Amino acid sequence: MAAIPDLYQCLANDLDKYIFDHLQPNVDILKQVKAAVDTICAFLKENLYRDHPSKTKVLKIVKGGSSAEGTSLREGSDADLVVFLNSIQSYSHHESKRKEIIEEIQNKLEEFQHQESFEVLFERTKWDNPRVLSFRLRSKRVTEFIDFDVLPAYDALGQLQKGRKVDPEIYVKLIQNWSSGQNFSTCFTELQRDFIVSRPAKVKCLIRLVKHWYKKKLTGKKLPPKYALELLSIYAWQKGSGEQKKFNMAQTFRNFLELICNYKNLCVYWTENYNLEDNSVLAKFIRDQLAKPRPVILDPADPTGNLGEGYNWEAAAREAEKCLCQMKNKTSSGQTLLWDLTPTLPEPLIRKNPLRPSLTPEPPDQEQSSRCTIL
Repeated sequence: MAAIPDLYQCLANDLDKYIFDHLQPNVDILKQVKAAVDTICAFLKENLYRDHPSKTKVLKIVKGGSSAEGTSLREGSDADLVVFLNSIQSYSHHESKRKEIIEEIQNKLEEFQHQESFEVLFERTKWDNPRVLSFRLRSKRVTEFIDFDVLPAYDALGQLQKGRKVDPEIYVKLIQNWSSGQNFSTCFTELQRDFIVSRPAKVKCLIRLVKHWYKKKLTGKKLPPKYALELLSIYAWQKGSGEQKKFNMAQTFRNFLELICNYKNLCVYWTENYNLEDNSVLAKFIRDQLAKPRPVILDPADPTGNLGEGYNWEAAAREAEKCLCQMKNKTSSGQTLLWDLTPTLPEPLIRKNPLRPSLTPEPPDQEQSSRCTIL
């Protein structure tokens, strides 16, 4: 596979072509990846805990990751498979039973590679109670390795009904069982996936560009999670272009970089699945989350997930500033100049001591699918 040209040598007005030529995956490869993911899902549904004395059954398997969201890069695909079992009946079971379930899944997948023409390479874990089984898979039909994460989870959502908002009581139960340091986001994988899947195709191309930038340019320890940057990409599009399907890729990418540079003042949350008017317990919890030190980026599927907390945003901001200084734009006369595009984000909302428990925050606009406060 030919090397991808350096992003920083790409002219701003050529970004769409850069994504199409170098980042967009081949359609045939996508079909092969989908077939491999479907094969793994079908095998686990049919064989996991089959004839096991515990009578454990698979309730459903939810597909996540870039292959399910439609944001795969040409250089590699990843798939998250979240396995919901009837034996995981609570959030406490979610933590206490996952080790034995992951061991059972690995045993079955080792059988699987002997039955099918697949090569499976398991990643060794350093954790006593791992939350995920990671492996790489390749077949005769799929020339590139696919990275898989398989995660057992508690079925907190049950049967989701398309177009209907999540029952606030589901989040109340989550909050009552959650404590700092715990992570139950896998229970809400369907909502995380659907939040990205629902975006226009060009927004997914923007996410590809951001993921490529993350992969090739960011260095350091404890970098922000890719999911956080995907969410900021969506926000940069929502607020910078008014959620238009047709938008200027370079302008919106610049908006994204400006958000990263401004991380110390960043507070972002969406109201598609929960908001400050749903329930008193939920509203207080969200207020407390939004009052935390910046950056705050709440997972739109899981209000306990603050994706801005505990990561090295300074490293990302330094690289974003470098990108802004290096990328160039070509004028109508053919001259190459530094990128002269200006951000199109709305003016920041400035208030003192915002969203403290003693204050009543401004309620979100119910007509909007997202809300961001930059403080």
